Amino acid sequence: MDRTEPLGQWSGTLTAMSRRHTEIENLSDFDHRIGLTRSLQGWFLQSVDLTGRSGPLIDRDVTGAVFLGCRFAEGVENLLRLRGALIFPALPHVPFDPYRATLYDADELYGPGPYSSGPDAAVYAWSQHWQREHDLQGDLAITLHDHAITEALDDMIGPAVLPSTRLVGVMGGHALRRGEPGYRQACDLGARLTEAGRIVLTGGGPGAMEAANLGAYLSGHGAHVCAEAIEVLAARPDFHDDLDGWAAAAMQVRHRWPAESAGRSVGIPTWFYGHEPPNAFATWIAKYFTNALREDTLLARCRGGIVYLPGAAGTVQEVFQAVTENYYAAHDDNVAPMVLVDRRQWTEKLPVWPLLQALGAGRVMGEKIHLVDTIDEAVEIVTS
Repeated sequence: MDRTEPLGQWSGTLTAMSRRHTEIENLSDFDHRIGLTRSLQGWFLQSVDLTGRSGPLIDRDVTGAVFLGCRFAEGVENLLRLRGALIFPALPHVPFDPYRATLYDADELYGPGPYSSGPDAAVYAWSQHWQREHDLQGDLAITLHDHAITEALDDMIGPAVLPSTRLVGVMGGHALRRGEPGYRQACDLGARLTEAGRIVLTGGGPGAMEAANLGAYLSGHGAHVCAEAIEVLAARPDFHDDLDGWAAAAMQVRHRWPAESAGRSVGIPTWFYGHEPPNAFATWIAKYFTNALREDTLLARCRGGIVYLPGAAGTVQEVFQAVTENYYAAHDDNVAPMVLVDRRQWTEKLPVWPLLQALGAGRVMGEKIHLVDTIDEAVEIVTS
């Protein structure tokens, strides 16, 4: 059956609209495409500085074109609006771009100076004020921003880009200190998954999340390089004690082993927990304001499986949020493997394993949940 059939008379219209849909996210793409058409109908232009492109805009039919947070020369915006364009204006009183077309990276979020006075810290301070005041402009900016981040994330790792089974999540405690055995274990896991052709996804914060992103970042360099990097980081083991020193140590590692040779991984942090800085080793950072959206975005994309290292309440929440998705999956193929590492952690300290077994009994999900003691076993399960 044609998937558009239930839409009836609208299916043909929607198909035609889909064919005409054109996203413009940078000036070079605009310059390339503008010379090929006389109409901008179906164009969506996002955060593009068009102040030097007034002529081409005025010469074209802009009926139905959508401009999201673009900049124009004086007088051009009103002219475009009168000629049928839909313009979403820039929001100048927020310290971020609600319409951004790309993900973040550590250089952008950390800024050139001390982390505590950089862009990420400034956005967190703004978000704290917004949570107290909840003005309409802030609500709108946050909604637009988080939607834009989801779009940018799909542009990088969506199903049109790579198979979803290559995306493997690594979850674990944020309180894990640099240099501890668990940190080294998480780093090894991230490296081995990346070397096996997987893209590691984490919550993007410190602790086990940072270690897994670090392992992915340094994958291919060898165990001795990972050991050297961890030694540098361990001199500033905890961001609570020295936030700027903690961040500076990470940037020191990035400068010593530049990002151009780094393995790719994703961090998905949130300003909801903005007192915890994002780690610097995820090559793509999808940072959200709304934590519930961030959690769903992270877990829903780990179709290649999720490895759970020891953690506390947040990690337990991620276990059962993923279990719920698996339990109610419409098709067996949608059930992703879940691997819990450290038997004592998950049977005695936080005994979630018996409940997982009970939920999985007699279901395909029961065949996809695993309790292991070693990283070797975890890697074997999610890469076989």
